[in-house]
Amino acid sequence: MSVLLIFVDGLGIGTRGTHNPLDRLGADALPLAVFQDEEPGLKHDGVLIRTDACLGVEGRPQSASGQTTILTGINAPALLGYHKQGFPNEAMRAIIRAHSIFLQLKRAGVGPNVFANAYTPRFYETRPRWVSATTVAVEAAGMNFRNLDDLKNGCAVYHDFTNELLIERGEDVRTRSPEEAAGALADLARGHRFTLYEYFITDRMGHEQNMEGALSVLSGLARLVCAVLERVDLQRTTVVLTSDHGNVEDLSVRNHTLNRVPTLAWGRGREHVRRSVRTLADITPTIIQILTSDEPQA
Repeated sequence: MSVLLIFVDGLGIGTRGTHNPLDRLGADALPLAVFQDEEPGLKHDGVLIRTDACLGVEGRPQSASGQTTILTGINAPALLGYHKQGFPNEAMRAIIRAHSIFLQLKRAGVGPNVFANAYTPRFYETRPRWVSATTVAVEAAGMNFRNLDDLKNGCAVYHDFTNELLIERGEDVRTRSPEEAAGALADLARGHRFTLYEYFITDRMGHEQNMEGALSVLSGLARLVCAVLERVDLQRTTVVLTSDHGNVEDLSVRNHTLNRVPTLAWGRGREHVRRSVRTLADITPTIIQILTSDEPQA
């Protein structure tokens, strides 16, 4: 059994209307187009769990604390008493170093596991002062990062899965369609027990209130997810998609929203995800249980 977790930054469950690019896209946004007070018709027997991202702490949910929670199973905002935007601070890095999902799986003897995102030479040459929660989670388990050689060999996917941003920066790579990127993710899922892919351009479009950009990235992301579901073996693989907070679903505001976020699940462990997930703190424990349980998953 394997799990592929697709983390999408800034994707909430909003209302219909011109403020919501998911509503404007219609069928082109499936399966991402989920709305308040509506039950989606998900293909491949998918399930939707409307997931609490506020985590019992006053204020708007934020990236650093939400991602720390997703990647560890520890309610970081409740533990520290605040939501933290941007990159995790030292208190949150300490939580990740102790409870990273990759580290938990390593201790449980579950592997091999992989973070699918490719890192550029710039990261290795001049490591930034602030790093993402996913970077800390990978390092906590002593794992290697994927690089552009891996990407060229079909063994990694850039955070912009089209590679267009890499080309703009002068990197010698070719563009990829969402379907080609999905093929690489599906191959990684076949060869690893746990695969994580992170996509955060959605959050950027939300903060910019960029409707044209949001329509483009959401339609491409929807194609990627659909193609992944066509390419993986859902009899042995559970595909989970979740987010850290709302944003891109309401471009009438620049800030994150208080909306619940979608946790979507397909494949062998989908019903276990439906039963177990209520908040972001349930994502990691649910994945760990799926990958360590001897019981058949439905």
